[in-house]
Amino acid sequence: MGLLRRLFGLERRAAEATSRVGDESAEAARRAELFWRRWEELLPRVGSALGDGVPQRVDHQLAEAVGLLHPRLNFSIERGSEAIYALVITAQADPELRVYTDAWKAAAPAADSLWEYHDAVPPVPDPREVTVNLRGKRYQLDEVRVAAQFDNTRNLIDVAVYHPGFSELADEEREALTFLPLHAALGEKLAADRIGRVETADLLPANAVDLVAFRERVRAFDTGETDSAEPDTEQ
Repeated sequence: MGLLRRLFGLERRAAEATSRVGDESAEAARRAELFWRRWEELLPRVGSALGDGVPQRVDHQLAEAVGLLHPRLNFSIERGSEAIYALVITAQADPELRVYTDAWKAAAPAADSLWEYHDAVPPVPDPREVTVNLRGKRYQLDEVRVAAQFDNTRNLIDVAVYHPGFSELADEEREALTFLPLHAALGEKLAADRIGRVETADLLPANAVDLVAFRERVRAFDTGETDSAEPDTEQ
């Protein structure tokens, strides 16, 4: 009888967990509907602010709308890859929030020439064209070089990131200029899934490549098209 009670208890807990997941998914869908209704109302103001070059004018209203979905989600308006603009709402790899971004993305309207929608920060089309401002000085990402070690056992990539401007930066700014290029090149999801250890390199590492070449190798590794352990050396 004790064994039967334990088995019945396990089944009951499993059923309760399934019920909680279903309830949370339903709640996420309800919140997504609220968000998209509010987004439609805000679109004229958002378009006006973007057209005037002052997107921060609608930051508060957009933050309130995203809060309808979940208060811990982050948002941004980026340059789109196919459309002019991209609305990005991200859980920043927090698995507890994924149900809300999944529901939001599932309820999103079809992309058009003006707007597309992403549940993670997408990669920049050409990260070499990006400039980062740190302490009032501009740092070009086309000077970034990345050396990578591809670990097939862990299915992760350990990287060393180099920029000639590292020597003049404090630790916090060096860290920003180490991680920002990786996210610009790979986007949030691919970086979270495949990047393992990250080091800041004081000297140009052997076998370092630029961000576009690095992205191509990471994508090939992610899709299983290559198991190369080391990129070629860039002179």
